[in-house]
Amino acid sequence: METSARHPRRRPTPAVYRRRRLAALVVAGVTLLVLFGAMRSCGGDPVVPLSPDGVREARLEAEPAELTLSFSGDLLIHTPLFARALELGGGERYDFAPLLAEVKRYVEDADLAFCHVETPMTPEPAASYPIFNTPPALSRAIAKTGWDACSTASNHVLDQGVEGVGETLEALRRAGVEHTGSATSARAARRPLILEADGVRVAFLAYTSDTNGIPVPEPYLVNLIDARRIVTDARRASRAGADAVIVNMHWASEIVGEYLTEPSAGQERIVRRLVREPAITAIVGQGPHIAQPIRRVAGKLVVFSEGNLISNQGADFGLAPGSQDGYIALLDLVVDGEGARVESARYVPVWTSHSDYRVLPAGDALADGEADEASLRASYERTLDVVGRNPAKPVPRRLR
Repeated sequence: METSARHPRRRPTPAVYRRRRLAALVVAGVTLLVLFGAMRSCGGDPVVPLSPDGVREARLEAEPAELTLSFSGDLLIHTPLFARALELGGGERYDFAPLLAEVKRYVEDADLAFCHVETPMTPEPAASYPIFNTPPALSRAIAKTGWDACSTASNHVLDQGVEGVGETLEALRRAGVEHTGSATSARAARRPLILEADGVRVAFLAYTSDTNGIPVPEPYLVNLIDARRIVTDARRASRAGADAVIVNMHWASEIVGEYLTEPSAGQERIVRRLVREPAITAIVGQGPHIAQPIRRVAGKLVVFSEGNLISNQGADFGLAPGSQDGYIALLDLVVDGEGARVESARYVPVWTSHSDYRVLPAGDALADGEADEASLRASYERTLDVVGRNPAKPVPRRLR
């Protein structure tokens, strides 16, 4: 399951052009030396030509690849959201794209972008909590916003049964969006999702802690969090050619309670185990419906929870005020001859307006006067209080 990024890279600077010319010369020199050595022998021993992977490693050593990866929190579609989408579709179809239009730049401008689909999408009537069913039209909005792939491993994955799993994946397939975390066969479940951008191969693996007590008829239907299994999958992805492996964790109630801004002991225990695995580059997560910190654990970046991207949760419904907030995590990935690492990170605090259910980047919306100033400032500050400024920087760094 491989695909190429749809998004063009930013125009290289003169320094980047110089590095690329140097890299080309290095690779050309290495290739010529190898070809020359292959035609001759030294002491009677033939020189083995460098493999394509060897040439690629030499190129990355000379010019490290740099990508920006974008990760978003829960797409949690409650009744008012699909009612609004139906209104935007003229009462005859669902149009979710306008609800996500304001965050499009933080998705589309990344080299690869990943989302989390919290609820099943089937042609059956739309339904909300506690047993969700989201109109499949959401998948078209996902594609239009620019996400390349989505995690479908969540505690609601089996809300519409085994058929719902297949219909959700089919909706994403028709929209041209890759997926991981649930599957319709054991063979598909074993195959890692690997996407390519600018010559770099990034694996995206996804897991959930539970399914709200709904029995899982076949283990391949959904990836459940198990540290040993995740390590095995990450190593498989690396052997399959992935330069970097990103693990997505949907932390549901068996690991952490809802609306808790600090990681639980269960989250921290699993993360400590996973960051010791060389094949795993970074960990991103969501699930408790609220923002949690971004930290470095044993040198690796961990996004504990991005919170909700879009939902009908918030203080006006008796829930934690932070459940109306979330953030988009932007990870700057570097791949060179030594491997892959996240060198730096940023995050964009977002807030869902309950007047029209648009997802608004708090800083942008405040600058443009798109919503109530006090609400936007409060949302930004709540997220900043949880995530902080280190190791990730907020976007914008300060409100005007």
